[in-house]
Amino acid sequence: MTSRNAAHVIVGASLAGAKAAEALRNQGYRGPLVLIGTEADFPYERPPLSKGYLSGKDGREKIFVHPEEWYAEQQIDLRLGTTVTAIDRDAHEVELADGSRIAYAKLLLTTGASPRRLPVPGAELAGVHYLRTVQDSDALRELFASPKRLVVVGAGWIGLEATAAAREAGLEVTVLEAAELPLLRVLGREVAEVFADLHRAHGVDLRFGVRIESFEGGADGRVSGVRLADGTVVPADAVLVGIGAAPNTQLAEAAGLPVRDGVLTDSALCTADPDVFAAGDAARAEHPQYGTAIRVEHWANALNQPQTAAKSMLGEDAVYDRIPYFYTDQFELGMEYVGYVEPDGYDRVVFRGDVPGKEFIAFWTKDGRVLAGMNVNIWDVTDPIRELVRSGRPVDLDRLADQSVPLGEV
Repeated sequence: MTSRNAAHVIVGASLAGAKAAEALRNQGYRGPLVLIGTEADFPYERPPLSKGYLSGKDGREKIFVHPEEWYAEQQIDLRLGTTVTAIDRDAHEVELADGSRIAYAKLLLTTGASPRRLPVPGAELAGVHYLRTVQDSDALRELFASPKRLVVVGAGWIGLEATAAAREAGLEVTVLEAAELPLLRVLGREVAEVFADLHRAHGVDLRFGVRIESFEGGADGRVSGVRLADGTVVPADAVLVGIGAAPNTQLAEAAGLPVRDGVLTDSALCTADPDVFAAGDAARAEHPQYGTAIRVEHWANALNQPQTAAKSMLGEDAVYDRIPYFYTDQFELGMEYVGYVEPDGYDRVVFRGDVPGKEFIAFWTKDGRVLAGMNVNIWDVTDPIRELVRSGRPVDLDRLADQSVPLGEV
């Protein structure tokens, strides 16, 4: 039985958690509302940690979702530095690390994701960094203060964005990647080449098809190099490991909720338990556009899913059907990506514009249908790209590539 005074409880004081609290209040919920986070900082956005904040272009105040006073004004019981250790679905309670319990009427999990660790000898040496929290970003910013040799393990979005920031700060950077190209699994060979060329042009030492054997350390306990499987040692004053993230599903799994690389939900973001919901990086939600459950680790998902989750928690009909979106900034290249494509899920990439000059749009297509589009240094085109993706209709690929044909007419 649920207590009449039970709160709506959000576990995860993240962007998704803070936006869900905002959405609940905006949608008229005036009851008790508890937002619980393990970090001591007020909820903040993570993209700046590898972009503007890391590079020093943006101040710390810009990363926070809401001003500190907002939570009190909205009568949100914000509990920072607090860990939820269990969900008791029968009792409708969450248990905290200190043994206390909080009753919930509805529970939202916005527990996010954690960096995947590299299990090799030397992984615990000082100077081996991961990038997820503001403290992680602060540690890298300190490293950028004087020229050093940085080795980045993993040529994904985090690794490449941090590489760009490090190069602009004057560091020597070597990127070690197991695949043949950066972002190969996400973008495919055709577009991955663009990012490889970009980083090479900025003096980044890219090494592909390599396997990490161990991290080497000096007598001071700090990392001094990265040993590869072929015996090569790459000198390093610091290492950043960016090999992806795993959703934080431990609470949900222990509570008996279905989990598959994310907490499984329907398109309303409701789990198998009608009183438990999930959103953001931790959620694998059914998506009407794709006819399957997908998990998207990007800012736009954490920003927008909470609106749907809040409606569902309040008993309203809601469906999350936004087309996935993400963006990156690296050196002089800015891009936006709309859509969702599984690796090998397309048969042709169509380019529109100047690829060598890095002013173009790339479209991933299958059977003449646009699955995703990425605009590079061309702006105000995400809406027509999104409509091409959402329509699901075959298009003339020659017209799609022709810059003289407006995208809205393709």
